[in-house]
Amino acid sequence: MENSQSFDFNDFKQKAMQELYAGKPLMGESGIFTPLLKHFLEATLQGEMSNHLTAEKSEGKSNRRNGLSKKSVRSGFGQFDLESPRDRSGSYEPIVVSKRQTILTDQLESKIISMYGRGMSYSEIQGHLQELYGFNLSAGELSSITDQVLPLLREWQNRPLYSIYVALWMDGMYYKVRVDGKVVTRVLYSVIGLDLHGKKDVLGIYLSESEGSKFWLTIMNDLKQRGVEDVLFACIDGLKGFPEAIESAFPHTQVQLCIVHQIRYSMRLIPHKHYREFLNGLKTIYQAENLSTAEANLQIFAEKWAKLYPQAVQTWTNNWTNMSAYFDYSPLIRKIIYTTNTIESYHRNIRKITKTKAAFTSDNALLKLAFLAIQNMEKIWNKTAFNWKTILSELMITFGDRIQIQKLEI
Repeated sequence: MENSQSFDFNDFKQKAMQELYAGKPLMGESGIFTPLLKHFLEATLQGEMSNHLTAEKSEGKSNRRNGLSKKSVRSGFGQFDLESPRDRSGSYEPIVVSKRQTILTDQLESKIISMYGRGMSYSEIQGHLQELYGFNLSAGELSSITDQVLPLLREWQNRPLYSIYVALWMDGMYYKVRVDGKVVTRVLYSVIGLDLHGKKDVLGIYLSESEGSKFWLTIMNDLKQRGVEDVLFACIDGLKGFPEAIESAFPHTQVQLCIVHQIRYSMRLIPHKHYREFLNGLKTIYQAENLSTAEANLQIFAEKWAKLYPQAVQTWTNNWTNMSAYFDYSPLIRKIIYTTNTIESYHRNIRKITKTKAAFTSDNALLKLAFLAIQNMEKIWNKTAFNWKTILSELMITFGDRIQIQKLEI
């Protein structure tokens, strides 16, 4: 490649046209544009050095050029050797390409982070970079680039929240993570909130060694510290002690156990010969028009099936208080709170990104990939819930003492 002192743009243009017609690639180490980028950067660095020496001379300092240093850099145009000027005193600090910088563009780093956030492994990213740009980055270099999201993750995790949420959906996913040379189990807890504007938002993600109500209480306290004062509904699965953890942090919150989880659990205990009949009996309960009809149908259902399948029936009778809360509200609100489908759909989207990882290399590797997946997901989440004005009117009537007008102006 020509150096910055002998580069002639007219010669470059003529040569580039010839190479383009000859089928030479635009990008890559031998790409057409690579010499132009090299010249531009080296000329800029020489200009920086001239300004630096002029400034030092005006301050009465004695300094002068001291040759060139060379390093291999990677860019969206390809890989090349960059010559950077040095000064005798060592006071010159390059700006356009810093001393230790080997990857030139934020755009390239953004592309790498984007590929990682879509579930591509480091080896897949390496192959992609080789194919597009003609160079490789090591797994360590790629890890350093993707680690740039960690400060953003911490900032996002500690961001202030609204003072009131209509609903929270909460659940955990299990993953394998390498810790001190061993593969251990981690639970990735997630909390999704529905705000007073009818929009969903992932409020936080948390890692623990196991799933339990004690850790959920620490999550609830974290939400309180970040500004949450009240939650109208908490939609959860049947984890033991879960309702107590929520009540401890938000005593006025109405807990709604997921009806779909209850159905799935019950139906796992029913043999094929009674499957359809048993399921039809459950439908008369959870699809009832009102609470009194549902309770009457539950009693009939229990009398018919309790002796044959006691566990399948008891999951309904024992948890009925927290299962039947949605009957107090209109069909529009029922649809929001009767199931944890919201967070299950979220889990499916996260799994699409993380399914290629048999075991994560660290807790941070799991957190940063989940965080990137959430950022991509929320780009399509920015929609107001269907018929939200009607829903909000009902909520204002029902919870008028807890939903203040000023809390809508956020």
